[in-house]
Amino acid sequence: MPRDFRKEFARGPLLFDGATGTMLQRLGLKPGGCPDELNLSEPELVSKVHRAFIEAGADIVTTNTFGATRIKLKEYGLEDKTVEINRTSAELARKAIGDSGFVAGDMGPSGLFIEPVGNLTFDDCLANYTEQAQALKEGGADLIVIETMMDIKEMKAAIIGAKSTGLPVVATMTFDETMRSVLGTPPESFAIMATSLGADAIGANCSLGIEGILTAIEAMAEVTDIPFIAQPNAGLPIMQGTKTIFPATPEEMASYVPRLASAGVRILGGCCGTGAEHIEAMGRAFKAITPVTRTPHGHTALASRTSFQLFGAGRAPIIIGERINPTGRKKLTAEIKEGKTTTIRKEARAQAGVGAHTLDVNIGVPGTDEISSMTRAVFSVNDNCSLPIVIDSSLDGAIEAGLKACDGKPMINSISAEKKKLDAIIPVAKQYGGALLGLALDDTGIPETAEGRLKAAEKILERMLAAGLRREDLIIDCLAMTVSAQPNGAVETLKAIRLIKKHLGLPTVLGVSNISFGLPMRGLINSNFLAMAIEAGLDCAIINPMNTAMMDAYYAATVLGARDVRAEGYIRYAERKAAESGHQTAELISSGTPASLEAKRVIEGVRDKLKYAIIDGDEEHIVGFVEEALAEGLNPIAVSNEGLIPGLEEVGKLFAANKYFLPQVMLSADTMKKAFARLKIEMKGDTGPSAGKVLLATVEGDIHDIGKNIVATLLENHAFEVIDLGKNVPTEKILDEAVKHDVDIVGLSALMTTTVMEMDNVIKKLEERGIDAMTIVGGAVVTEEFSEKIHADEYGGDALGAVDKIKRLVALRREKK
Repeated sequence: MPRDFRKEFARGPLLFDGATGTMLQRLGLKPGGCPDELNLSEPELVSKVHRAFIEAGADIVTTNTFGATRIKLKEYGLEDKTVEINRTSAELARKAIGDSGFVAGDMGPSGLFIEPVGNLTFDDCLANYTEQAQALKEGGADLIVIETMMDIKEMKAAIIGAKSTGLPVVATMTFDETMRSVLGTPPESFAIMATSLGADAIGANCSLGIEGILTAIEAMAEVTDIPFIAQPNAGLPIMQGTKTIFPATPEEMASYVPRLASAGVRILGGCCGTGAEHIEAMGRAFKAITPVTRTPHGHTALASRTSFQLFGAGRAPIIIGERINPTGRKKLTAEIKEGKTTTIRKEARAQAGVGAHTLDVNIGVPGTDEISSMTRAVFSVNDNCSLPIVIDSSLDGAIEAGLKACDGKPMINSISAEKKKLDAIIPVAKQYGGALLGLALDDTGIPETAEGRLKAAEKILERMLAAGLRREDLIIDCLAMTVSAQPNGAVETLKAIRLIKKHLGLPTVLGVSNISFGLPMRGLINSNFLAMAIEAGLDCAIINPMNTAMMDAYYAATVLGARDVRAEGYIRYAERKAAESGHQTAELISSGTPASLEAKRVIEGVRDKLKYAIIDGDEEHIVGFVEEALAEGLNPIAVSNEGLIPGLEEVGKLFAANKYFLPQVMLSADTMKKAFARLKIEMKGDTGPSAGKVLLATVEGDIHDIGKNIVATLLENHAFEVIDLGKNVPTEKILDEAVKHDVDIVGLSALMTTTVMEMDNVIKKLEERGIDAMTIVGGAVVTEEFSEKIHADEYGGDALGAVDKIKRLVALRREKK
């Protein structure tokens, strides 16, 4: 009888295996070969790896299926064997470990980005992982482990697909030294989202040594109380002669184990470079430690791709910006009908600029396709600010569309104690992950008394908990009733806040401006009511953050209510207002509307329109701005050099300052492509002066090309002629194409430690044949030290940095000529 993973996991620490890929390479896996296919062609080789880790003490062995999704196997022409490969791999692992341990079905990244960053749809990505997870379960997997993810949205699809099996789910992302993923996600955002989706354990793997993995997990521990898994590399790879090695010894890695355990790690294993000897040493230390009992945080958490927000449990209340809403706004209503997002993008940036913590997204316009409108709106908000969102719709389908489109963990606005709402929304929230804004009303309507609203809240909470959702993810709207019609409305609402906080311990929210309908000087009523609600314990205020009186009341009330520690938030607000009003002291506060990021922009002509369209990724209007520039007499080269390129350069600065991340960079690049496509028509095939010719290739034996593709896109937008040879490119082809096109630069990429030395081979062959192109190298395992060792002319680093370095190399080469 197989052991029960969840029960064993609850009892004590469990030991994962190490790097299956590293072990297969030691045993003869050829560079460029498909590791997953070995399950069919060389099953004994795979079984040998499992036995080595089992003998080292592993409780869990991982199936050899890291790249065995249909999408990845298609690169080898093996997509029709997807189910067979996964099922067989799980069967091999089960046979190796028997009933004495556990089989973890392994799922890795697809190699593609989900829209809008890439072209893969969320539904297709979900189907990709659901198929793999089901096949792994059929083969006998006890749990699913999702590893080395870089994209938080792909992680969402993978967790949902894995949970469709009913098996336990363990999920890890990979981070770099900045404690962000390639697409800019910090550990906290990942942890918040994965917890909401119902993962059984989460953590970090790959890219970092054990010290870096510890840092990532300590960050996660600040926002979630679920158990952790750690799978560090055996140090960061270094070169010794012609070999790439991972330097951390088993003893060095074992020395970190107590700290990992104290941070909440309950499952320990290894990634690149960790062999059986590492697992044995770490396992001895790990099994000797009594697991820590972690105290629940109690707060509620929301997350976007690049940021997160905590509230409740005594924390300062947060502001939910209400301005992305067509009610009473003719321009926004017209844009939604036309499928445009100009105002939505502008409002997202503006509200973020004045201090909103999260943004409500409501695009309900009668007679429109609200499902597709919601998807567009969420994409636009995600692309134009870093704030988490609130998906606001009365249409169930639109809520689900928003959840699919959202990068992280949103709030759903709304549910109530009405049976129809409970039945419709709770399953969707459970599947896609999200906090719930619960209206304190039921099938009989809005209770007049605070006690009645408490009962409605209790009913929602009961259904949520029964469905397996976390109580922290219910935020109760105590319902601000119009005092002009109900004189006791404000009193009952404030009483309801206190009752719900006292008896249920749940966070609360209000749409504050509802209180003043039908009265003159509504702002006066609203701002005073907000202050009273914050004193009563309000945790979220849905307000217009562009309204100075409301923001003044918010910051003052958080200080007076002892919910702004050391008045730090109030002081920052006062300093910002002083700077905006031109005063030098924080005590002189302007009474005008705070300046937003939008207001600070000075757009004096079409060149500025072009520049900011690139910065904002405004694909809707960029072609129109190009047309306007041409009509004003600018030639295509001037349009590019005086409008488009300055915008892209500013994007580079924002990226370098960690204010923009890869999704925003790619959106700007796509906008640039649309502008160039229009300019090429005007130039009648003449592309204008080239900034240089660059040949790009992933070296032979390596099939990873995400980073290379990003560099190619950015180079094209900087007027370079790019010859992209793709991945797994033989050295001779690189040499022949370099000569054929007389390129200035040869850019080489590699992600795998087994293929990185092929870069050295290419560079030597270039020298032997007398090809004078300069070289730049990059990829996950490539370091500046390695670049110097193989005599590359430059180390690529990040994508935008690589573009700047290529510009310098081209200039240097042309000087030499």
